[in-house]
Amino acid sequence: MDNMNSPKELLRKGAEASLYTTTWQNRRVILKNRLPKAYRHEKLDKQIRYYRTIHEAQLIHEAKKAGVPTPKIYEVDIASSSIIMEYIEGQQVKALLSSISKTERERICQKIGVLIGKLHKVGIIHGDLTTSNMILESTGRIVLVDFGLGEKSEEIEAKGVDLHLMKRALQSTHYQNAEDCFAKVITGYSKILGAEDTKDILDKINEVEKRGRYVAERKQK
Repeated sequence: MDNMNSPKELLRKGAEASLYTTTWQNRRVILKNRLPKAYRHEKLDKQIRYYRTIHEAQLIHEAKKAGVPTPKIYEVDIASSSIIMEYIEGQQVKALLSSISKTERERICQKIGVLIGKLHKVGIIHGDLTTSNMILESTGRIVLVDFGLGEKSEEIEAKGVDLHLMKRALQSTHYQNAEDCFAKVITGYSKILGAEDTKDILDKINEVEKRGRYVAERKQK
């Protein structure tokens, strides 16, 4: 990968990939590197990392075309299963959502709902909708990051599961305001998808939650 002799600082080590901050062509950037998995057959492992690297870059590009702020992609290196992308200056929504005013919190959550709606309208499923993967810039713009678990799907089930993950993330990290926050997310979402489609997806979320409760009850018996 060109010009990648600059020092790297580990930002986050995940199950699938590691994120580093580094410098590329005099820019501060994020380097996402998918590491080989020893438990997978070498050829299969290369194919999986190749596909996921290409697929993530494509989803980020398609999301941007759909009007969703995402990091710029500077370079994709298939050989090393790495992506160099823009470093987004700002705060994780996770770090600030519980400490701001109710009015500002509701405004941000509604804006998040609009962005999710724009993704789903073009069949992009983020796959990891948490407030950790949303960066609020000083301008007020919210940037969605980390599409590594994303996919393309028009199915209501996939959209319902995606929003259910958002709901669970709010309940886990921002439990005091989770109900109001998710309601505002849905308000923004319905502005893009419309009331009818939103209702169908909310029904699917209820179905997903019922399945989860059923499984939990079965385990307790």
